[in-house]
This record gives sequence, C-alpha cells and structure tokens, in this order.
Amino acid sequence: MIKIVIGGQLNKQAIEKQIIELGGNEVEVSVKSDLDAVMTIKNKQADFYVGACETGSGGALAMALALLGRDNCVSLASPSSIMNKEEIISEVNSGKIAFGFTAPSSTNVLNTLIPALLNK
Repeated sequence: MIKIVIGGQLNKQAIEKQIIELGGNEVEVSVKSDLDAVMTIKNKQADFYVGACETGSGGALAMALALLGRDNCVSLASPSSIMNKEEIISEVNSGKIAFGFTAPSSTNVLNTLIPALLNK
C-alpha cells in the first residue's frame, strides 16, 4: 500500500476521489494544507504528494519545492502543456515524490500517475 497526501490549492476532494477510484485498496489518501502535507512527506509518514493549482507549480508545489527540494518535485502540467504518459512514468521512475499539475489536467494526469506510482 502506498500513502498519498494531497496539498495544493484546488480540487482536493475531486483529486482524492479519483485517486481512491484508481488505487482502490492499494492507496491510503489524506487531504491536508500545503505545509501539513509536505511535512507528512518530510517526516516519512506518507510516500507521495500531489497538488493542483492554476499554474501546476505555484500553489501546487511551492511548499514542496521549498521543503523537499527541486530534485524531488515536478510539475506534470502547466496551462500550456501536459506531460505525456511516457514522460510522467519517467518522472516517477526517476524518484520524484511530489507532483503538481493544473486543476483542469488533473483527471488526465492522475489516470497515468496513480498506476505509475503503484507499479514503481
């Protein structure tokens, strides 16, 4: 089982619902404020962080970037582009633990991200 914490600024409940639908009994999901979510990762109480905002990096990843470091974080989608399936899987396999994306891209991103995290 993997533990996923949701931070970011937008659509937290919709993201939670989709992660549970995709991961079933293989995921444990919790919704927190940005700081609490990142501290949960930093203290090794969860495995992965996801968050959404308008840009895919600001409100979604700012706290994660500050406390976990750039090497552990990636923006999977911005208003002008969304990583494809292979790129998302590559980011997961490279060891990233914090993932940001835009609110409108969340469905597409999570459809690739959650299976990739479960298969890691």
